[in-house]
Amino acid sequence: MSRRVVYSRGGSPADVLTVIEEPEPAAPQTGQVLVRTTAFPVHPGDLQAVEAYPGNSGQPAPAGIEATGVVEAIGPDTSVAPGVEPGARVTVFPHPGAWSQWIMAAARVVAAVPAEVPDEAAAQMLVNPITAVMLRREAEAHASIGYDGVLLQTAAGSSVGRLLTAVCLAHNISIVNAVRSERGAAELRQRFPDVPVVATEHAGWADDVRSAAGGRPVSVALDPIGGKLAKSLLDLLTPGGKLICYGQMAAEPISLPASTLLHKSLTLRGRSIGRWMSDTSAERQASDVAAAKLIAMAFKDQFDVAATYGLGDLAEAVEHAVRPGKVGTVLIRPW
Repeated sequence: MSRRVVYSRGGSPADVLTVIEEPEPAAPQTGQVLVRTTAFPVHPGDLQAVEAYPGNSGQPAPAGIEATGVVEAIGPDTSVAPGVEPGARVTVFPHPGAWSQWIMAAARVVAAVPAEVPDEAAAQMLVNPITAVMLRREAEAHASIGYDGVLLQTAAGSSVGRLLTAVCLAHNISIVNAVRSERGAAELRQRFPDVPVVATEHAGWADDVRSAAGGRPVSVALDPIGGKLAKSLLDLLTPGGKLICYGQMAAEPISLPASTLLHKSLTLRGRSIGRWMSDTSAERQASDVAAAKLIAMAFKDQFDVAATYGLGDLAEAVEHAVRPGKVGTVLIRPW
């Protein structure tokens, strides 16, 4: 038998996610790759999808979109990426239902894991790095980024935030990081001593951002939080600036007067890995996967693991994944 994580109604992930047993998959058909999963990450976006699920007591929906494992078999006459062969370590993304002991994946979403990337990093090798690549591309669409403009990112201590900081340093993009607490700011300063960090728990944090920018324009802000913080970020932006929202951690909506956008000609844009999956061309996706691999090889020390759980501790794992102050990604070992 094989075990898989599913849910049949929306709600708190700890309450609605369940583990079911089902027959082991048959041999893969043409275009398919059978993967024995060794670990999968619990991304906040995975849990948001569970909470927002509109179904109720219907056909169970499979959970998760990313996992790492070992190739067990490849369907006949199947074209695969270089390095994908029986016995090879691979990462699977995007694959709805990746939280399973066995994955029957489309060959096009199976990528070989470089030998120098450890299993813990392989389990989170694509979603977060691709998100960082996507956000960098959006930021650099502004003419000043990479020149005199400064990039501001919130939740900079998150897995995506740390990867994006490393990428910006490698590409000489000026960046200022913002985190919620002074404790988080101190930890991030130790990790990236050359990058200014401000703590939004201080009343004058916006002035701290301006001081860190050193008179240069704050042209682009990246924010996965939303709510009241987004209004403050728009106030910080230079005329012609852009706020890119890529998450919805705050419970309250973004509320602002139209004059905030009009008088400074600001742009408010949303981006998500879900839209990347549906809107990005196959060629661009392949390029972004290649970039994600390079990030995983170059910045292995940024792929922190907050904790590792078994399937029997699923509720504890999903609770830990959204715990304030968590550093790194929560992983689940399904066997």
